[in-house]
Amino acid sequence: MARVTARLSRRAPPRKAPAAILRWMRVGTRQTRLVVLRGNSASGKSSVAAGIRARFGRGLALVAQDNLRRVVLRERDRPDAANIGLIDTVARYALDAGYHVVVEGILYADHYGAMLARLRADHRGPTHGYYLDVPFGETLARHATKPIAGEVSEADLRDWYRHRDLLPGGAETVVGAGSSLAETVEHIMRDTGLAVLPPLDL
Repeated sequence: MARVTARLSRRAPPRKAPAAILRWMRVGTRQTRLVVLRGNSASGKSSVAAGIRARFGRGLALVAQDNLRRVVLRERDRPDAANIGLIDTVARYALDAGYHVVVEGILYADHYGAMLARLRADHRGPTHGYYLDVPFGETLARHATKPIAGEVSEADLRDWYRHRDLLPGGAETVVGAGSSLAETVEHIMRDTGLAVLPPLDL
């Protein structure tokens, strides 16, 4: 047994994953849409995501970073945290079940960028990324209208805020603060093709 173990340990790891494994990694279909909405706190991500689903109807899954990180796991936002893999897993599962998927959250580029790049590469259908670019002053004004305004201070917002924390490679369309909620939802619906697709009987 020791000799067998020694022989196995000397074997070099495969340089390339087998084709069957690579096929398994692909997710969704050519028809499924994957939409990634990113931006700072109070930039409107959740409202836009909810607006897209309200417009589309059944068959569109919302994968919200705050829900999975803060509610499900109650986890701090840090590199290599468990919620990164959970977001990836939930998005992949929904795509494979035939749902269109909207992933939304702050999703810092240095924490979540690699996962999002893999998800984009593995998705068989169209993938669209949007970054909601809202200046810090507007962030403060919007935050003041939220129910959690008393729990999250201006110092917290300043600590979380990152100016144009874009993913590399031009993977996102930047949407400025001048675009209203209705305009942003309409733009994304048309840009992704969701506007002309029927809701799904799921």
